Amino acid sequence: MLSARTLLVRGMLVGIAAGIAAFVFAYLFGEGSINDAIAFEEAHAAHDGEAGHEAVSRTVQSTLGLGVANLVYGIALGGLFAIAVAIAVGRLGKLSARATAGIVALAGFTGVALIPFLKYPANPPATGNPDTLQQRTGLYFLMLVIGVAVVVGTLLVARMLQPRLGTWNATTVAALGAVVVTGVAVALLPGVNEVPEGFSPILLWQFRLASLGTQAVMWATLGLLFGYLTERSQQRTVPAAVTPVTV
Repeated sequence: MLSARTLLVRGMLVGIAAGIAAFVFAYLFGEGSINDAIAFEEAHAAHDGEAGHEAVSRTVQSTLGLGVANLVYGIALGGLFAIAVAIAVGRLGKLSARATAGIVALAGFTGVALIPFLKYPANPPATGNPDTLQQRTGLYFLMLVIGVAVVVGTLLVARMLQPRLGTWNATTVAALGAVVVTGVAVALLPGVNEVPEGFSPILLWQFRLASLGTQAVMWATLGLLFGYLTERSQQRTVPAAVTPVTV
């Protein structure tokens, strides 16, 4: 059995790889829409006679700034992911470490990225009112908490129902309950629609899909690479433990 320290270090190292992969995806598929949104914002500011000044150039923002942000986020998320996998091993049935890491990654993406996206998707520059920033941030984090709670609740309910209903039926019932709870939260929480008139809806959704795709790349890299390395480490230690002793 691997120590918690080993898993934590491995998770943070895998987080670096996940951060690099997310950076590459975000740079290739997200920066174009951000530049177009900034151009829209600058055009409206010039029309209104408002001059803006960038404290940091767009070149630095889209390269060094984006890369550092994804690396820091990836390292922190990798550490938390490793802890979650260590807790989940042995509690999700007779699954291998690789399969457990995949399920934890899928659950994490669903709770942290997908469910909040359904109500409060990411918006590019020029689509938000600065006066409502605090309110929008609070609503997003509330939806984030709901998403994590829904995922954890789904896993707990499925595990509780599994002895009576079987794995497939228990998973189906728990998933349906998660859909209902998520739907109620999406319907009850206030909406936010501050996209200015004339802003391209295609550009808006290109940015939103790129943002969600960046999260998907991050979580997929964590799940696949962490699971592979952990399973490989276990395969190395098992033969040494069962080597016969010659008398």
